[in-house]
Amino acid sequence: MKTHLVPLLAAGLLLPSTEVIAVPSWYIVNDSVMGGLSTSQIYEKNDNLIFAGTVSLENNGGFASVRAIINTENEPSKQIALRVKGDGKTYQLRLRTNQYMDGPAYTVSFDTQEDQWQVFTFTPSDFILTFRGRTLEQQPTINFQKISQLGFMIAKKQQGEFKLEINQIAFKG
Repeated sequence: MKTHLVPLLAAGLLLPSTEVIAVPSWYIVNDSVMGGLSTSQIYEKNDNLIFAGTVSLENNGGFASVRAIINTENEPSKQIALRVKGDGKTYQLRLRTNQYMDGPAYTVSFDTQEDQWQVFTFTPSDFILTFRGRTLEQQPTINFQKISQLGFMIAKKQQGEFKLEINQIAFKG
């Protein structure tokens, strides 16, 4: 089985393997885009990416997210594996296959255990196509060779502080 690891740089960025290319920046998108009051940040600590903040339900809020532009065009992957340490909350891995920052996203949720490293492995059939929190009627299977954006989100009314530590993202062939 061929494995391409995408470790995280000291600057909190995805480090490209020979096939996966990342733009050197993460974008924060919280519910403030619709009037909510949730806050989040993304930073590096001990060679891990930390996504942390506070989810607020005020003003119809309830989500925080972070995204990075990547290119998996030459990546013949059949699985994506994450090594994360969470806080007992549920997070989403979100992938997009187009250039739109606000278009539909392929999503899969994973439940973390507080302060424990966990590895999650996902195949294309694990993802569902959603748009603004709603499952779309048509459900084409994602092609991992067409990923243009990768992100993480906390949603589903999980009010309060959160912290997700990401140690590794691996594309496996």
